[in-house]
Amino acid sequence: MTYAALSILVIDENRIRASIIEDGLREAGHHKVAVIHDVNEVARTIQQSAPDVIIIDLENPKRDTLEHFFSLSRAVQRPIAMFVDRSDGAMIEKAVEAGVSAYVVDGLRKERVKSIMDMAISRFNAFSRLTRELEEARSALEERKIVDQAKGILMKTRGLSEPDAYALLRSTAMNQNRRIVDIAQSLITAASLLGP
Repeated sequence: MTYAALSILVIDENRIRASIIEDGLREAGHHKVAVIHDVNEVARTIQQSAPDVIIIDLENPKRDTLEHFFSLSRAVQRPIAMFVDRSDGAMIEKAVEAGVSAYVVDGLRKERVKSIMDMAISRFNAFSRLTRELEEARSALEERKIVDQAKGILMKTRGLSEPDAYALLRSTAMNQNRRIVDIAQSLITAASLLGP
C-alpha cells in the first residue's frame, strides 16, 4: 500500500478541530480520511473500516475518556496519534504503556498533523519490530531449554555425551522430517510418563 493510500480515521467530538486535522491530512495528499464525532461509535467504526492509522483529538479529556481510548489503543494494534490540550505525567505514561504512538499536548495545528502522523507510524513500526524480535528471542530461548532438557535425559538414560545426545536428537528430527524442538518435547513428555 502506498503512503498516500493510507486509510485514516479521525476521532474528534469537536467538528472545528476535526476539520483542522482533516484539512492538514488532505493538504498532505491523504484522501482516505474518515471523521467520526461520536466517541461511542469508535469501536464499531474501527471494526468496520479497519483504518491504517487512527488520530484522536481530545480537547478537554476526562480521565475516564482517556482510559477508554488507552484500552482501545491496546486492542487495535495500529499507529495512534493522540492530541490533547492538557495532560500530566501519569497520563503520558499511561498513553505510552497503552501503545499510543504519538501523544501531543497542546499542539494541534494543521501544518503539524502530517509530521505527527508520520512519527506515529514510524514509532509504531519500530515498536512492533522490537516486540516481534523480543518474542522470537523468548521463543528461541524456550526452545533451547527444551532441547537442553532432552539432551540431559539422553545423557542420563543412555550414557551419551552432550554432543552425541544432540546428534541423536538432530538425526531423529531429520529422519522424521520434524524440528529438533518437537522431537525434544516428545522425549520429555515420554520421559515424564515413564519416569519415577
